[in-house]
Amino acid sequence: MAVGVVVSLPSSSQRMSDICQVLRNFEESTQTLSGDAAIISISYGASDPSLSDRLLYPHVFRMVQNNHIHNMAISELLEHFGWTWVGIIVSDDETGENELQILTKQKLQRYIQRMKSSPDPMRPSYYFNEQGEAMHPYKIINWLHTGEAISEVEVGNFTPWAVSGEKLHINRQSITWKHTKEIPVSRCSDQCSPGSRKKTGRTIHACCYDCIPCAEGEISNITDAENCIKCQNDEWPNEKRDQCLPKVLEFISYQNDTMASFFSGVSVFGSLVTAFIFGIFIFYRDTPIVKANNRNLSYLLLVSIFLSFLSVFLFLGCPSDVTCRLQITSFGIFFSVAVSSLLAKTVMVCVAFKSTKPGSPWRKWLNVKLPYTIVLLCSSIQFVICVFWLSIFPPFQDLDTESYPGKIIIQCNEGSDICFYFVLGYMGLLAAVSFFLAFMVRTLPDSFNEAKYITFSMLLFCSVWISMIPAYLSTRGKYMVVVEIFAVMASSTGLLGCVFLPKCFIILFKPEMNRKTDLLGKRQE
Repeated sequence: MAVGVVVSLPSSSQRMSDICQVLRNFEESTQTLSGDAAIISISYGASDPSLSDRLLYPHVFRMVQNNHIHNMAISELLEHFGWTWVGIIVSDDETGENELQILTKQKLQRYIQRMKSSPDPMRPSYYFNEQGEAMHPYKIINWLHTGEAISEVEVGNFTPWAVSGEKLHINRQSITWKHTKEIPVSRCSDQCSPGSRKKTGRTIHACCYDCIPCAEGEISNITDAENCIKCQNDEWPNEKRDQCLPKVLEFISYQNDTMASFFSGVSVFGSLVTAFIFGIFIFYRDTPIVKANNRNLSYLLLVSIFLSFLSVFLFLGCPSDVTCRLQITSFGIFFSVAVSSLLAKTVMVCVAFKSTKPGSPWRKWLNVKLPYTIVLLCSSIQFVICVFWLSIFPPFQDLDTESYPGKIIIQCNEGSDICFYFVLGYMGLLAAVSFFLAFMVRTLPDSFNEAKYITFSMLLFCSVWISMIPAYLSTRGKYMVVVEIFAVMASSTGLLGCVFLPKCFIILFKPEMNRKTDLLGKRQE
């Protein structure tokens, strides 16, 4: 036998917990009398959310929606107008306390008396959902005081079962505000613009916060961002920090860098001057001043200086793996050949004057093989160092994204610092030995003695490369390349000017000094 009971529950202003317990006890007692007994409870005013629990109250139906739906509508309305700093007025009892907690929680975390779909969510409709509640839309009413009368204007509606974003519809043009024509602002903090983020903790209220700029390398592209977004390694924020832009690629570019034009011009000019001097030496190859101290060594020295000037172009433009391997090893080999040639010239000057005495044992060293042996041996050691470097730890293109904000420095990584300093160290050793020998024989009597010129050239050469090392280590980016280029050009210019310009001056402007009789006369003195 089934028992059906219709109960009209009072409004939520009464103690709902006591009434719910009565219903639960009544249902248990009827089920004891009859196994298939059921209570069908229909309420016209009970809105407590606890009655939506279908496990405890499977047969309760009510004609009003629970407070969650009501609070969700208020929350949607507040969010629509951007109001976060609002006051909540509730009754001073258990029901009011529950309303306050529900509405506060609803504002902080969007709600998700799970909805059953309606055939047409935009049309007003009434039905019972899965919680046994009669579902219906809300009207948004604007109350107007006109004189002593109060009128109502419908300005929108709220449909609980509509999809997210379509629940609330407001016609702002239909709203009449009391003191302003614009939407009133109700916030305790200004909105954080893109490029900044919210920092909570100033007060206990979550809607009150400070706005702080995004950290370096981060952006925010929305209003009131909770956190900033870090740009990728190849990107950097713009000035407003609301957009990530590609980082600027930095290297000595031919297109928009005046340093590239300057160095190119100086390199071409130096190579042309070297070629011009080489032509003078070829044209006057049979004169005593060209023959002195082995003209073939002079030719080899001019070729190495010419190639050193041209090697500057390997440092310009965007570096690649190939140019990185060539630029660092090329000047090492070219200058080793040049300094080896000067060393051979110095040795030949020393041997020549040592062999002037009758019966001197140094005469056996006066042969054509000695200078070439010196050049080949000294240059081969540097060549072996470079081959080992390129085989084991070759230089490569490197992208430096950390040294300068907003820039990607395209540079050459040496691969092995030890090999790099071995190349410089060996080149410095050759220059030091050549400088020492040239200094020792600089005062020997000879019109065409190059020792004093070699002394000045090696002094300049060593000064340039010694000062280059600390400058190279203290710079970054393309300015490291500038230091290297300056060292190459300064040392090449020093060798060319100190060794060959005095001879060219005699050849072109003092031809009377370019005679064998002057050479013999000076030696007799």
